[in-house]
Amino acid sequence: MKVLIVCSANSGKIASFIQEQVNALNVLGIETDYFLIQQKGLSGYLKARKGLLLKIKDFNPQIVHAHYGLSGLLANLQRKVPVITTYHGADINELHLRRMSIFSILLSDYNIFVSKQMVEKVKFYLKRYSVIPCGVDYKVFFSIPKRDARLKLGINLYKRIILFSSTFDRLDKNVPLAMDAVKAIPNAELVELKGSSREEISLLINACDAGLLTSYLEGSPMFIKELLACNKPIVSTNVGDVAECITGIDGCTIVSFNAEIVSLALQYSLLFDSIAVPAEILERNDNRRIAKELVSVYNSVLNS
Repeated sequence: MKVLIVCSANSGKIASFIQEQVNALNVLGIETDYFLIQQKGLSGYLKARKGLLLKIKDFNPQIVHAHYGLSGLLANLQRKVPVITTYHGADINELHLRRMSIFSILLSDYNIFVSKQMVEKVKFYLKRYSVIPCGVDYKVFFSIPKRDARLKLGINLYKRIILFSSTFDRLDKNVPLAMDAVKAIPNAELVELKGSSREEISLLINACDAGLLTSYLEGSPMFIKELLACNKPIVSTNVGDVAECITGIDGCTIVSFNAEIVSLALQYSLLFDSIAVPAEILERNDNRRIAKELVSVYNSVLNS
């Protein structure tokens, strides 16, 4: 089966969770190619239509799989090849993007959402859809001793390291709440999530004492699933599918948007050197299982 992946690369690269999902599909024998959108904004996507048509003619895919609502809208500007669109978060959670994503939802042959919370916002427009989050590559994200990870990264062995879910310049991630919460914890430092490779991100997760997510809105944050893969305690606001991932796990807490409550939850999480993640949660987040589910969707669209 040949599948054309349509997604943005206007930040200079393809999102890692899309690349990893495509790699898992390749392992299952799905032949893939990319059509990358380099320009930003609705006009940038619409200008890419001619290039997309040429790519479809050249690659001759059986399915076009678009990632994010605007990519789905672009993909549906041709009606020759069936379109499946995956919505990852902001494209549904943010109202101005949701309005454009609705056109993609109505036109796509099948829609995929990474969390149930997103479905609730557009359920009146839905026909054929599934909730399929992006998965974790367990060959990259797995637990190693914290000391080893810190030595490799040159991180202080004795600091309490709280790993934030993103870089500090992402205002939508609610950085001030995270900073206020960590300020109240002795010998604690808030570290932003950044790295030159997925392996470096995995090292950084293993080097931390706990992970912190304070966002207002999310789809299905990979940060949470990668922390779970490395057996790290988690404190998070109740966004996306986080509650489904961590509820009932000792050392993990869902919090409100209150710095004092977040700080207390972090102090509780710091009591745990590692957490015990139920096997069914790890299985649910496995990139290989997600790929199989996507192949089933592809087949259902081709056979309908």
